[in-house]
Order: sequence, then structure tokens, then C-alpha cells
Amino acid sequence: MKYYLIVGEASGDLHASHLMAALKAEDPQADFRFFGGDLMAAVGGTMVKHYKELAYMGFIPVLLHLRTIFANMKRCKGDIVSWQPDVVILVDYPGFNLDIAKFVHAKTQIPVYYYISPKIWAWKEYRIKNIKRDVDELFSILPFEVEFFEGKHQYPIHYVGNPTVDEVVAYQKAHPKNKDQFIAENQLEEKPVIALLAGSRKQEIKDNLPDMLKAASAFPDYQLVLAGAPAIAPEYYKKYVGESKVKIIFDQTYRLLQHADVALVTSGTATLETALFRVPQVVCYYTPIGKVVSFLRRHILTVKFISLVNLIADREVVKELVADTMTVKNMQNELKNIIENEAYRNEMLLGYEYVAERLGPAGAPCHAAREMLRLLKK
Repeated sequence: MKYYLIVGEASGDLHASHLMAALKAEDPQADFRFFGGDLMAAVGGTMVKHYKELAYMGFIPVLLHLRTIFANMKRCKGDIVSWQPDVVILVDYPGFNLDIAKFVHAKTQIPVYYYISPKIWAWKEYRIKNIKRDVDELFSILPFEVEFFEGKHQYPIHYVGNPTVDEVVAYQKAHPKNKDQFIAENQLEEKPVIALLAGSRKQEIKDNLPDMLKAASAFPDYQLVLAGAPAIAPEYYKKYVGESKVKIIFDQTYRLLQHADVALVTSGTATLETALFRVPQVVCYYTPIGKVVSFLRRHILTVKFISLVNLIADREVVKELVADTMTVKNMQNELKNIIENEAYRNEMLLGYEYVAERLGPAGAPCHAAREMLRLLKK
């Protein structure tokens, strides 16, 4: 069969590459064409555009590149019609992909599948109308989305498991824990580790890292280790590290989590990864307009939590210090709780077990590929 995939960022490239490999295992004749990245290209097929030519984040960059964005959309639509795939598979990236879904549904007979559903439960819930109209099958990687789409909106979806589980399980199998080697190779001290995961974007690092360092520095029996984001130069971190005694290690986030004793983590997939490595954590996310964000959370946003851990558990497993509640004092109090209160720490770890149970076993791309083929053959 012919599969046309569209992703718009690095995480989409990763997840789509695993899905493609799983489709290839189920369908040896699989032929891929895609808007994607290097990981997808490594699986095989024809790349029409690299996602780096699509990924504009924020209001001003989008405005400045509107002509390019529209040209890419036009190219993508024309290419789909010309190639006539058996299915179009959209991966996350809703701003671009929902427009493609609308076109494919209106102008062709090609089925549209959406892998890693748009997070409309947090923001822009009105998009459910477009999804119901334009998407034939929706594949979810978050268990609570089943109730949202099926219970609240009467739109059936497929929960296939979560690819982060696959990635963590695969890493742990390939890399048995060896703390002595980790310490030696990274020139660390023989002390317990506070891991700092301050985000992958410059603005996140600027807003979060200085206070995270101040908070963690209050625990002299621990060493601070910062996970360096691959796209950020070491020089950028130096602006915010100052005199703090912290070791920065790049391209070793999973290895750091494997050996960490506690973590300060900005919101996002990193909170779930930290939980799957069973590291007690504090979720921290500061923004300069903290009071505005706090107001929005109370009155406009439709979700109770911002971390995937708490969203999946549907209760507070980890403390979220967000916007105006992310202060040095609050972070220090929470770290102190985790470090000194064994019952509190164990309660969090029990919560992690519940999250892992809800997510289910590894195999999300395989489950999705099998279900996609079953539906296509039907």
C-alpha cells in the first residue's frame, strides 16, 4: 500500500518513523511518501519536504512566514492528489494537518488517519467539528482522550498505547543501569543527583532555569546535573548558569533520569519520561505573565492539570508549580518534602505505577500499524 505521512516537528519525525517501521513489518510492500524528517527518511520512502521548512512557532514567526506556509500547504495538497496514496496519515501538528485533512476529505476519496490526536481537550476544543468531519480514524496515545472524544463528543477513537513507554523500555533494555560508569564518564561527584530538565526551547530555559538552580542549590548533599537540549548551544546555558555549581550533559537525558534521585522538570513529555523512570519530581513552569496564566487556568483552560502524569492519573500525583506559584521557596519546599518525607515520596512512586498501568504495555506503533491495516483492508 501507499502511505502519505505529514509531520511538522522533531517529535513527530520520531513517532512517525516508528510507525513507518511497524507498517513495513506488517506490509512488506509499503511505499512511503512524506513531509517529515531524517528519522523517517532512514526508514525509507520519498521525502517531499523536511519538517524544518514547516516549523514556525509563535505568532510573529508565523506571520512573517505566511507566504511560505501557504506555499507548503499548496505543494502538499497537490502532491497528495498527484500521488494518490491509499491513506494519508497525519501526525500531531494540528495547525497544518487539520487544513490538509479538510482538503483531502473535500476533494478526494482518500481516507485520512490521524496518529497522535490533536490536544483539543486542553485548548481549541471547537476543532472537534473539523475532526469529526474530516478525519476518518483517530489514533490516540493518551488513555484519558478516550473519554473526551467518545464520552463527551461521541466520536470513536483507537487508543493504541503510548510511544514514550516504548522508548523508555527500549532504552532500559539496551542500557543496564551502571551509576559508577555514569559518574566516571561525566566527571560527577559521588553524591545523589538532582536532575534539572529546563525545557528544549530558549525561552523556556531563560524563564525556568535560573530559579530552578537557586532552588536546587539549597541542598548541598546533592549534585545538580542539567540535561542539555540538543538544539541549544552550551554558550546559551552559560548565560543563566552563572556561579551555580551544576554539570551540563548533552544527549543523555534518559541516562540522567536513569541515575537521578529527584528532578525539577518543566511541563511536557519530560514529566512522563521522568515518571516512567520512577524519579520523584516537581513540575515547574514559569512565565513572565504568571498572573494572567493563572487566571486563564482557573477560568478558560478546560483541564485541571498541565503535566501528563497528573492528566493520565486524573489526580495530583506530582506537584505542579506553574506561573505565579513557581517560586524558589515553593520549589525548595517541594524538594525538601520529596527528599525528607519517605511516605510522601512513596505515595508519588505509587502514583507512577498507576500511570504506567493506565498507559499499558509497550508496542504503540505496532498496535497502531495493525489497526490501520485492518481498517484499510476492510
